[in-house]
Amino acid sequence: MFSQPVIEDVVETFPFLELPGVVHGLVRRVPGVSVSMDRAKVLAPLQPWHDAAVQHLGFEVKKTFTAGQVHGAEIAVITADSPRWTADVDGLMTNGPDLMLGIHTADCAPVYLVDPVRRAVALLHSGRKSTEAGITPRAISLMSSTYGTDPSDLLLLIGPCIRPPLFEVDIAAMIQRDAIAAGVPASRVHDSGICTGSSVDRYYSYRVEKGCTGRLLALLGMSC
Repeated sequence: MFSQPVIEDVVETFPFLELPGVVHGLVRRVPGVSVSMDRAKVLAPLQPWHDAAVQHLGFEVKKTFTAGQVHGAEIAVITADSPRWTADVDGLMTNGPDLMLGIHTADCAPVYLVDPVRRAVALLHSGRKSTEAGITPRAISLMSSTYGTDPSDLLLLIGPCIRPPLFEVDIAAMIQRDAIAAGVPASRVHDSGICTGSSVDRYYSYRVEKGCTGRLLALLGMSC
């Protein structure tokens, strides 16, 4: 008999980011939700689960901000007065307490950036095009100029994404290389090592499922 999942069953966290004041998560595949439709339609039945995850992590849905995601390298600086959805960007960053950033993925890498000194965070959608366009070093530079972040203070986590041999390039390795070149110490860059395409029972994979798939939701914020 199929058992209806509860929100705790589909929200994943990473020990690397378990720091005072840092709130993060990844909403995985939700069993029983049909994904045989386009992106806009598939997000509708997933939205209640995504909202529940935000609340489960102790944040308000009305203070959650998402991005249009166009496979570029633009990043929006989010404040409490920002629109809840920003078009034409693939990254979000904030130093506002109790503001939650959200990025959807389905093979592209969610990249979590945390500055525990300046109490600022950034969350990126880094597929092949965004990675090649330098979205990670761009975010590091923007955090430095906006919040005074020292790249050596940053923690960076690469979440689940598609990997060789299921994809022709190693996105995670490229992100890791770019982060280190931008000044983040290698010891403070962590790759989850999870391949979405190899674990479609737990994650969504656009390539393996030939476009008929859902979207994971990466979440990152700082509590007061």
